[in-house]
Amino acid sequence: MQSLRAALAHGPISFERFMEIALYGEGGFFRGDTIRSVSDGDFLTSPEVSSLFGVTLAEFVRQEHRRLGEPFRLVDVGAGSGSLLRSLLAECPVEAWAVEVSPPARDSLTRLLPAGRVVTSLVELPSPLRGVVIANELIDNLPMALAQKNDGEWRERWVGLEGDTFVMVDADPRPEVLDWLNRFAGPVAKGGWVEVQSQAQAWLSELMSRLIEGSVVIVDYGELAENLSHRREAGTLRTYRGHHLGPDPLLEPGTTDITADVNFTALIATSEESGWTTELFRQDDFLRKYGLDERLAELRSREVMAVDAKEKLTLRSERIGGETLLHERGLGDFRVLVIRKGR
Repeated sequence: MQSLRAALAHGPISFERFMEIALYGEGGFFRGDTIRSVSDGDFLTSPEVSSLFGVTLAEFVRQEHRRLGEPFRLVDVGAGSGSLLRSLLAECPVEAWAVEVSPPARDSLTRLLPAGRVVTSLVELPSPLRGVVIANELIDNLPMALAQKNDGEWRERWVGLEGDTFVMVDADPRPEVLDWLNRFAGPVAKGGWVEVQSQAQAWLSELMSRLIEGSVVIVDYGELAENLSHRREAGTLRTYRGHHLGPDPLLEPGTTDITADVNFTALIATSEESGWTTELFRQDDFLRKYGLDERLAELRSREVMAVDAKEKLTLRSERIGGETLLHERGLGDFRVLVIRKGR
């Protein structure tokens, strides 16, 4: 990537900056001419696996709408192709907005939402904002620093150039990185790697400053800090391309998704220190709470009763997609953080 080489022309850069350019800079992964979260893209999220994700989440939105009253807005941050909004709005038609940086994804969203409702950043949203904000598999893609624990001390890993090759460079940890590690890294053995997700906290703080009343729903893979310790030997940083694990993030930047498990302890701390209340669920438990089991039971009943073979196959496919959302070792093991403010 030329933009990365230009950034490195005067010396190494933090991994955080490397990730930001590789994903969101000129020529970056999310700035290309394809929508990434589709079947012929690089990864699928729950709304693409089954429309029942959005249908079930609509029940949560309905309850929040009743709690808050009007005015009420629904915002999907990192809305992608619009799969989530499409299925959700079919069940719960409220005023909706989308935040998305990918040009082809924005094009798709403009065909779904009224003019002016698709924006590229939080600052473009209406203010003051009141309602529900959803971030499905967004936080894992926000730029993060990278640190390793050696002989009881933290070292930060930056990125440099050796000839034409991107390489990891050892550096003293910046004070803000060290502060984050001391608060949120949890138990880490010698040689362990940690992804420093302070940008995720900054994003959440900005969002909460704009949302005067309502709730934020963050859906992602990850855990509380203490439950991530067994994954720290090699860290959780990884890449995806074409629905498979990709190469080392330094090898082909701009062509792969770069991601890591979300540290929910840090997000909960940011929320509660600002006076918001939090609830953390497994995705399967959250979806069951808002009626997915009942929807699956109805599909099973209709499938059994169906006479037409094509209809039976369609209903079976819908049911299997919904059951996939609950798989205890797959999507069901994702986490859902609900953050609330107001009555």
